[in-house]
Amino acid sequence: MLRLVVGVADHGSLSASARAANVAQSNASRSIRTMERRLGYALLRRSTRGSTLTQEGVLTVEWAREILDAVDRFGAGAEALSHRGDEELTIGTSMTIAEHLLPAWIGLFRARHSQVTTKLRVMNSAQVIEEVSSGAVTLGFVETPDVPPPLSATAVWTDQLVAVVNEAHPWARPDRPLDVQSLAVTPLVEREEGSGTRAFLDRLVGNHRPPPLLELNSNSAICQAVIEGIGPAVLSRLAVQSYLRSGLLIEVPISGHDLDRTLRALWTDSAALSGAARDFLKIARTGSKGSKPHPAQ
Repeated sequence: MLRLVVGVADHGSLSASARAANVAQSNASRSIRTMERRLGYALLRRSTRGSTLTQEGVLTVEWAREILDAVDRFGAGAEALSHRGDEELTIGTSMTIAEHLLPAWIGLFRARHSQVTTKLRVMNSAQVIEEVSSGAVTLGFVETPDVPPPLSATAVWTDQLVAVVNEAHPWARPDRPLDVQSLAVTPLVEREEGSGTRAFLDRLVGNHRPPPLLELNSNSAICQAVIEGIGPAVLSRLAVQSYLRSGLLIEVPISGHDLDRTLRALWTDSAALSGAARDFLKIARTGSKGSKPHPAQ
């Protein structure tokens, strides 16, 4: 149903949307009417010249795109965790990259290499480095700024860290930027030791910071803790952007410092990389739909 509604926006009419989805128009019309009854408002403005979206329908399409993107990410990620093929490419990745970037890369890769299994292992950046160094995984993707010299590495993405609070927190004033010193002396809700986000923050403000208010190994769990008022956090913009759009979290401007960071792919020996591994690297570096990849180096 959601894909049919989005198809009206993308293709101009319900009939064109039905054709693109390979669904009979009568079935498409029935599905849309069922969805309208469930939602309680009209999605389409129907006339003898065809069906167009109502204002409510236009807004619903924007929400539906986020849901469908999430479904596609889920499908690609689940396939990477379970799929079996003729050849295997084992990838180790940090949590933020696994949640927000890897599914799109895997989707593109699988379209080109359907015979190759993309086996995914999710861990923090320090563990990814250990697994790549030991040869347990072929490619690693990390957020940490510290990559040991024996490993080969290349930039694949420019990310940005964001300080966030709930609306009741004293920092929730966009007209008053926070200085880095205030960030350095404030206990935060943080990822566990070994995470790339925590390592970057230690490098930015110093590692003699107060102990975390709470340590969690999930970005979404940290966001929920901040929403509940446990305290502020600093996370990737990738991890908080949906919460910022919904107003559940408030971004705190930071003055005087650049919070951009580089996400990297790493491996042990370029000569040992298979053609599939090299192609996956190329996909990660050039990005996919909706992405902001790092320029090729």
